[in-house]
Amino acid sequence: MSDDEDMPQLPADTIAFLQEFYALQKEKEELLLKLENGERCENEISFDEDWQLSQFWYDDPTIENIVKVVTECIPPNGSVCLISSPTLYSPLKKALGYKNCTVKLFEYDKRFKAYGDDFIYYDFNDAQNISEELHKHFDIVIADPPFLSEECLTKTSASIKILAKDKIILCTGTIMCQLACELLGLKMNKFKPKHKNNLANEFSSYSNFDFDNVLDKV
Repeated sequence: MSDDEDMPQLPADTIAFLQEFYALQKEKEELLLKLENGERCENEISFDEDWQLSQFWYDDPTIENIVKVVTECIPPNGSVCLISSPTLYSPLKKALGYKNCTVKLFEYDKRFKAYGDDFIYYDFNDAQNISEELHKHFDIVIADPPFLSEECLTKTSASIKILAKDKIILCTGTIMCQLACELLGLKMNKFKPKHKNNLANEFSSYSNFDFDNVLDKV
């Protein structure tokens, strides 16, 4: 018997799964390289959650509802700032294209450099290190601080105040309600953000405008 015959053989379905997995990984790497080189990509690129960075992606209904409200509220040629909310970037970019709006992602995770000039490296520990040309620049700022802590929300709120010239949407834990209202003058909405992977902590959304009323009308 040859050495090859002595080696354990994987089931055919396992081999097929592995081949598909490696093919998807290769495709993702190629897409990232194209984006980094400024090339257009017809295929949508997806990023996996990095739990070490406290990343938890929204579910599809949450994304759809936030996009509806932003699309309804933003003026033509307007601008959106996303702070630690990377799952909203691609859907908003697509939805707001006809209004010629810009979408900037402020994010710690450098994988999102793939979004080119729309990516701005952001660390809430250095919350006020923001280019002066972006002060009071954005019609809508949407933030989802990565950690449910007073320190994180306080520092992220400092960035929001610098960047926002009008509307603010904050998504964070319900336990942060009082602090969110005190720091930014927001009110809790009926709308509850949900995540693809259910979290133990209850989440809420907050805004400085009538988010629920806008959502009910669209």
